[in-house]
Amino acid sequence: MQQPIIDVSINNAREVLDASMQKLVLFQFWSARSEGCKQLSPVLERIVQQYPQQLLLARVDCDKEQDLAMQFGVQSLPTVMMIKQGRPVDGFAGVETEQAIRDKLAAYLPKPEDDLLAQAEQLLAKQDYAAAYPLLKEALSLAPERTEIKLWLADTAVSLGQLPQAETLLSEVKLADQDALYKSVVAKLELAKEAADTPEIKALETALAAEPASNELKEKLAIQYQAVQRSEEALALLLSILQQDLNYGSSKKLYLDILAALPKGDSVATQYRRKLYSLLY
Repeated sequence: MQQPIIDVSINNAREVLDASMQKLVLFQFWSARSEGCKQLSPVLERIVQQYPQQLLLARVDCDKEQDLAMQFGVQSLPTVMMIKQGRPVDGFAGVETEQAIRDKLAAYLPKPEDDLLAQAEQLLAKQDYAAAYPLLKEALSLAPERTEIKLWLADTAVSLGQLPQAETLLSEVKLADQDALYKSVVAKLELAKEAADTPEIKALETALAAEPASNELKEKLAIQYQAVQRSEEALALLLSILQQDLNYGSSKKLYLDILAALPKGDSVATQYRRKLYSLLY
């Protein structure tokens, strides 16, 4: 049953009900003599044609199929019954606004963030974390209440070395939502933090603590930070150098290279790009 709109008779009613196992079927009971039906029909057709994979409009002409209408218990026209997996799940009698109908259908239709998640999932399967990151970030902005998106974004942030961002995202997860996926991302973050604290970094941090004004040590430490994807800390050090001397060593080039390497939509990149702009202009 490929077409999204079909006419139903007593002969194909069972086939239409079987189709409800795969998609939501809108049984529209109508009559050409009803003004309400004339108003409602184009609205239903417009909605269904937008979601041909999820919806099927099954039109029952009650002037021709009176027995079928009686079997469904139809008492007035227009009447719409929403059937899923062979059972009524919702419906209405009379004329409803397009928005009211869309609100009723919302639970059965794909959400904008779901399309972004599907795209991100394909990229994550290829370990293309940089391309998946902005998709997940946009999905979270559309549905901030969905914890699983927050966890996938945190996991991607860890893979990109954006450990502070991952920590922030994880801190926002409520205790009731701290499931197996949450624990997995936390464990991955802890391993990443351990791997990002190398002996070279520890030695340079100690040396810089003793000579906090040394631009040479700051630049060396920034290079080591970036080597283990601690981009935000590297940018902070390089910015402190550029605030004193815009032409010191390779600091400006390193700063720009790190910004270019960060994923599209990354908040750290946006923040430090603005700081450099303010410094230059």
